Amino acid sequence: MSEIKGTIAVTGASRGIGSAIVRNLASRGYQVACMSRKGQGIEDMTPSPQITEQLKNYACDVTEEQSIINALRAVRADSEKLVGLVNNAGIYIPGRSAHYTTEKFRQVFHTNVEAVFSACREIYPYLKTEGGGTIVNIGSFYDRLAVAYNTAYAASKAAVGSLTRSLAAEWASDHIRVLNVAPGYIATDLNKKERETEAFMTYLKTNIPVGRAGDPDEVAQLVGTLFDDNIGFLTGETLYIDGAQGTKLA
Repeated sequence: MSEIKGTIAVTGASRGIGSAIVRNLASRGYQVACMSRKGQGIEDMTPSPQITEQLKNYACDVTEEQSIINALRAVRADSEKLVGLVNNAGIYIPGRSAHYTTEKFRQVFHTNVEAVFSACREIYPYLKTEGGGTIVNIGSFYDRLAVAYNTAYAASKAAVGSLTRSLAAEWASDHIRVLNVAPGYIATDLNKKERETEAFMTYLKTNIPVGRAGDPDEVAQLVGTLFDDNIGFLTGETLYIDGAQGTKLA
């Protein structure tokens, strides 16, 4: 492995898209701070020996602001050069809006929006000291669709896109880019059961123009490219990776 490019912190790093992002970034030569509630790093597979030494695990419950502060402080202390953050942690709680409690709505926004803002705010001074960096938030293509039973989730992801644009404008002079990657339907362990039904697979083939669900590694590839290519003029944008489904349904 060539010289380490710097450290990138990733929230929700244990499974699915988060795990794929961690592995992709490490394969590109970054040290990756794996932030998860258990603090056990990648849990859905065994990382390859080639990247194991580049992973360091941190316990972080993004629903607790002090936990975010403590985890990022520890990441900074352990890093020779902190170059970025991926806000991947989030929750999905669908339900009929007429019966959806305000408490549940707040829970979704607290995890999907407030925690993202807190992590961005806390890493900002570290990145500024380093002369700049990149923050990638993980949103959703639901931010531009009318999706029944997903009012809270869709609204929270729309808020992430807005937050991204505002922070990008505010921090551009500090050479900190802020971007939002918005996946469509991605095949993970969480939706494995529904993908085992023929009816649902037919639905995916019918509604996603590329004819299939996305893979976590494809999202990770996009995130890794954003860090590696470091296109200075690209900031504040939401980048959709949804097999053209959002375009078809919008």
